[in-house]
Amino acid sequence: MDIEHYRRSLLDLEKELSARIDREAQYGREQLLDVAADTGDVSAADEAAAEDFTEADADSTTLTQVREAIGRLDAGTFGRCVVDGGPIEPARLEAAPWSPYCLKHQKAREEGSPKRSTL
Repeated sequence: MDIEHYRRSLLDLEKELSARIDREAQYGREQLLDVAADTGDVSAADEAAAEDFTEADADSTTLTQVREAIGRLDAGTFGRCVVDGGPIEPARLEAAPWSPYCLKHQKAREEGSPKRSTL
């Protein structure tokens, strides 16, 4: 496994996510500050700002996972499932190098999580 390849990918992703979070949060703040007094404008601005903040929150979650993966690189445990220490599939690491779980344990986690209501 080319650890330096993953380190470069994760560090690049960390930089990209940090910049994107800053932009999204700034856009959200600007949406709220640039609003005219019209009620419809305020509602539209609130919705746009909420979308920007939601995107920033999702990116923040991924950024935390990326930083944890960098920590696993430094600890020498990168590419090993945090549940049982088994190898994480190479294709999975290429798609999501921040993943701490092998496919088997990721599926088990998803099956154990509460299902969303479709109402």
